[in-house]
Amino acid sequence: MDRQNLSILARTIQNDLRITDIEYSYVVQAFLLAYTISYAVAGRITDRLGAKASMALFVIWWSLADIATSLSRGLFSLGFFRFLLGIGEPGNYTAAPKAVSEWFPAKERALVIGIYTAGATLGATIAPPLVAALASQFGWRAVFVCTGSLGLIWVIPWLLIYRRPSASDGIEAAIDCVPGNPWKEALRRRETWLLTVGRLLTDPVWYFYLFWFPKYLTDSRHLTLVEVGRVAWIVYLAADIGCLFSGYLSGRFIQRGSRPVDSRIRVMSLAAILLPLSPLVATAPTPLLAVLLASTAAFAHLCWQVSLSAAIVDLFPRHLVGTVFGLVAAGSGLGGMISTNLVGRLVSSYSYTPVFVAMGLLHPIAFLLIRTLRGKEVQ
Repeated sequence: MDRQNLSILARTIQNDLRITDIEYSYVVQAFLLAYTISYAVAGRITDRLGAKASMALFVIWWSLADIATSLSRGLFSLGFFRFLLGIGEPGNYTAAPKAVSEWFPAKERALVIGIYTAGATLGATIAPPLVAALASQFGWRAVFVCTGSLGLIWVIPWLLIYRRPSASDGIEAAIDCVPGNPWKEALRRRETWLLTVGRLLTDPVWYFYLFWFPKYLTDSRHLTLVEVGRVAWIVYLAADIGCLFSGYLSGRFIQRGSRPVDSRIRVMSLAAILLPLSPLVATAPTPLLAVLLASTAAFAHLCWQVSLSAAIVDLFPRHLVGTVFGLVAAGSGLGGMISTNLVGRLVSSYSYTPVFVAMGLLHPIAFLLIRTLRGKEVQ
């Protein structure tokens, strides 16, 4: 919700603060710039502090940044507060897989990653009707105060409940630090580069659906804020289902004897098949059909993303998991920065149609690389 609230309120905020579409793309880029830079550092912080402390630190930071967005008075302040949000959010995606690597065996990892990733997409599912209702009743600034406050409340049970595994759990204790340079160790492995390029190529699809699709519904389909709240949640519900389905499916493949990484690649092939349907969104005769087609794309991409994340946990030792997730996700942020600028220019100069066409090509191209993924798996 902390990320999605801006895209749902984009047109309202743009009108209030007199921000153009190109300037809106700069705000999104500010978030993604911080997101990209922070990922490399967040992974190392996670490996040093451990999952519990680092997760609490990051959530407190980004929740305060989200609340501060309510104070925006123009383009610069809005971009600055979203930049601060981008510094904090990567920590979730380095600390969470760190916890998975500590607690779960290979056959369960993808489903667990799917469940916590579904938390993010569930937030995006809830956001359209909730944000629309709050903004209509109390104004757009109150939305950021409400969503940011939820994160601060969440930190309390996290600190009380989460603990590291011990020998009594039948799990080998995790090692947070080992001698040597973790970045050097990660970067010299071919798998790191394949996974980084895979996310660089494909994550622009998800960033588009997070930051631009609600705007598409208002700008091109001419829906009101309330109407967007009624239908946009369907896209993110489909993403939720993709998170859980991909984890379940790859787990089933493993139970039937497939190697963990091979099972992830088989699930990712599904996304490569479904995403080329994306151009049909722009030509759909009704807004509802456009939303349903977009839902197919969101479902497929989250199948891809969860499977790729599980492959990292499969291939890298625990002491490197946070660092590698940070490096791979930095590729995600870089791809998002580049694509956001291009989307802003295409939308301003042409239309959304070439954007949907491009969205249909990225996963098949990336799959040609990912299918060559090999390496010794960590049990």
